[in-house]
Amino acid sequence: MADNKEFFPPQYDVNAKWDACLDLTVRRFVYSSLGGAFGGLLLFRSPVSRWASVAFGAGLGIGSAYTECSRLFEGSPAKLAAPKIIETPAPQHNSSSDNLVI
Repeated sequence: MADNKEFFPPQYDVNAKWDACLDLTVRRFVYSSLGGAFGGLLLFRSPVSRWASVAFGAGLGIGSAYTECSRLFEGSPAKLAAPKIIETPAPQHNSSSDNLVI
C-alpha cells in the first residue's frame, strides 16, 4: 500500500523544526550543565558556588539553543552582522580667505 501522506518542503515542516529544537535544547542544557558541574567541582569549594556554576552552564546551554532555534525558525538573526557604515564626504567649505596667496 502506498502512503497517502502529504509531503511538505523542509522550510514548512514545523513538526520537524520543533523536534530538532527540543532535541538541541535538551542536549545543550544537559551537556553545559555537566560542564558547569565539572568546572564547579574543580574550581570552587563552596556548594553555593558549585550550584551557581551549574546554573551558569545551564543558562549558556539554553541561550545557545534558543539562538539556534530562532535561526531555524527564521524569527531573528542568530549571528549579529556588522553595521553598514555609509561614508559621506565632508562638505567643502569654499571661502575667499582659504584661497589667499601672499
